[in-house]
Amino acid sequence: MSQYTTTVQSFSQLIGQQGGAWNAISPEYAARMAVQNRFQSGLDIARYTADVMRADMAAYDADNSQYTQSLGCWHGFVGQQKLLAIKKHHGTTSKRYLYLSGWMIAALRSEFGPLPDQSMHEKTSVPALIEELYTFLRQADARELGHLFHDLDAARAAGDAAREKAVLNAIDNYETHVVPIVADIDAGFGNEEATYLLAKKMIEAGACAIQIENQVSDAKQCGHQDGKVTVPHEDFLAKINAVRYAFLELGVPNGVIVARTDSLGAGLTQKIPVSREQGDLASKYNAFLEVDPVQSVDDVNEGDVVLKQNGQLVRPVRLPNGLYRFKEGTGEARCVLDCITSLQNGADLLWIETEKPHVGQIGGMVSEIRKVIPDAKLVYNNSPSFNWTLNFRQQVFDAWSAEGRDLSAYSRDALMSVDYDESELAIEADRRIQSFQADGAREAGIFHHLITLPTYHTAALSTDILAEGYFGAEGMLAYVKGVQRQEIRRGIACVKHQDMAGSNMGDDHKEYFSGEAALKASGADNTMNQFS
Repeated sequence: MSQYTTTVQSFSQLIGQQGGAWNAISPEYAARMAVQNRFQSGLDIARYTADVMRADMAAYDADNSQYTQSLGCWHGFVGQQKLLAIKKHHGTTSKRYLYLSGWMIAALRSEFGPLPDQSMHEKTSVPALIEELYTFLRQADARELGHLFHDLDAARAAGDAAREKAVLNAIDNYETHVVPIVADIDAGFGNEEATYLLAKKMIEAGACAIQIENQVSDAKQCGHQDGKVTVPHEDFLAKINAVRYAFLELGVPNGVIVARTDSLGAGLTQKIPVSREQGDLASKYNAFLEVDPVQSVDDVNEGDVVLKQNGQLVRPVRLPNGLYRFKEGTGEARCVLDCITSLQNGADLLWIETEKPHVGQIGGMVSEIRKVIPDAKLVYNNSPSFNWTLNFRQQVFDAWSAEGRDLSAYSRDALMSVDYDESELAIEADRRIQSFQADGAREAGIFHHLITLPTYHTAALSTDILAEGYFGAEGMLAYVKGVQRQEIRRGIACVKHQDMAGSNMGDDHKEYFSGEAALKASGADNTMNQFS
């Protein structure tokens, strides 16, 4: 007996126990609604997706070709269409996640209007988007299962037992569109208590993985911009602890914490931690500070801070804004220390924010981390902030130069030129871009590849193309040829936008509730029939 049939029988027994008061309730309709609503709460989603993500992490540890991927999505509809497309083109949503980008929340979802990625958007907008994304993903499930229920009814009406069995099997083994979300909590939006409170809201909305970074919360900058200020390890670890407590309190012990370090591009710190003994964590952090030797009191200005390092007095260099500067060239070493320390103190995954997508650079840091933490794994941002074309063409140029190849046909500073697009160098660069995810997973410990802002850019590009034609000489043909006809040819379900928005599900519910009296939208005059 199928699981679906068992559910129908269970509701039949329950309804039968009501002494006739529920005779208008159909056990099969009740079962359908229950099957369409597998997840009762955000916490149900968080627990389910945390288990999925943990299983994926174990699979990657066993075979580094089994990496995972995600796209940043700024609206529930965008996330829904992404998962529908993945399922349509690739047959499964396995190892495909969603990324909730703080950058896109700031730029697109803040009540203040578009903002830079500096934690100025409302805290509540983060869990609100998580809830919105899962609302749309659950609706995608309900819509597709609704279509299967109609197929089941059609098979029964035709007396096709084989078809009925096949549809029941499809219902029982239906793969949900609900997948893990890696959610950006920035630097925690305040102190550790504020981080805990916001983490709870995010988990309650369904987040199973929370990414937190080691920048100063009130001076946070985008990872690909200047002016970043890091915090001492003790401050960062307190926030990691806060997130873990939130997971445990809410019954999500498998929740995943992603510890992000911006130290590679951050040359400043706001605080000097207190060292209690030589070689402790605070002293390791302070060892990276740029200092001047102190020979006498005359070497110290009024109000200066003086440290004892390796038996000598030194004065950390302090800028007019009160921040302290790290030594030049220490970024990679600080990243390695940040990563090791985070994994030793409760983090599950790492995020190293780099200035360019270079497998060798990333892998070099990961190899150092793995000397201490052998199974260290990365989440890596395949960021649109990189000029991928230029970066990889320059990487190929440098590699070929080291091999002694003749590069007289190329100018390294002009490799972005369209004149090189069909060149041997450009073709090789594109090949390396194409294999970047597999290469990074194999050589640099990248378990999860994400791209933060693709749907920000695709929205801009598609709108630009449509606006150019629709308001120009093409007129309506710009939409018909460039959008609608492509939707039809590619089998994009959204071409039936009424169905996508829930019209047919609403009709089903009206029939459940009102029987023959239901006023339904799916009659002969429904224009969706033009796309059958």
